Amino acid sequence: MARQAKEKATPERKRGSGVKFVYDSLRDEILDLKLAPGSLIDESELSERFSISRTPIREALVRLQGEGLITTLPNRSTIVSNIDFLNLHRFFDALSLMYRVTTRLAAEYRTDEDLETIRALQADFRRAAESEDALAMISANRDFHAGIAAAGRNPYYNGLFLKLLDEGRRIMRFYYSSFEDRLPERYVEEHDEMIDAIARRDIETADRLAARHADQIIGQIQAMISRDKRQAIKL
Repeated sequence: MARQAKEKATPERKRGSGVKFVYDSLRDEILDLKLAPGSLIDESELSERFSISRTPIREALVRLQGEGLITTLPNRSTIVSNIDFLNLHRFFDALSLMYRVTTRLAAEYRTDEDLETIRALQADFRRAAESEDALAMISANRDFHAGIAAAGRNPYYNGLFLKLLDEGRRIMRFYYSSFEDRLPERYVEEHDEMIDAIARRDIETADRLAARHADQIIGQIQAMISRDKRQAIKL
């Protein structure tokens, strides 16, 4: 009877909820740089920390590895993926190009339903910015640009851009940190201007605004990284 009472008093965890909780927690810590690049990921420690078996821990780690946030080394150790600062300029070149290409295509091929989706995603981003929630801004910004890419109707560009957006989430943490997580309104409005150009099917303006948007973000990140290197910031 006592055992039955205990079982009733302890709510059963829904199937898969443990995986999501571990994944969400580790993802946020990695994106927020609380788990620094190169940090060791130990399954046993995580199992003890989250009071959960190692099976859902492994499932969560598989998801994180698929997003490029953790890496399994040849010796089978798992670490938080390093940020390749030496090749960051190549990443920025690809990111800038994909901002432009996907926004151009969205202006050409978008539907009314696409516009509704993109505007809803921008509303999410604006709420995150107003809340000064950096992790929410990172997520909402990623989803906003993914929505634009989806409207372009090119699965190859879409797939490449999603990979870049996911890989760049920790880089975007530097961007919001450069404003102390208080993103200026004029940079929130850059998204609105891009939506207006897409709505008007103005391909050239959409391209120009996307290029300006990318240049602004990249310039801000580069300036912060340069400044922080001089101050020997702990990454």
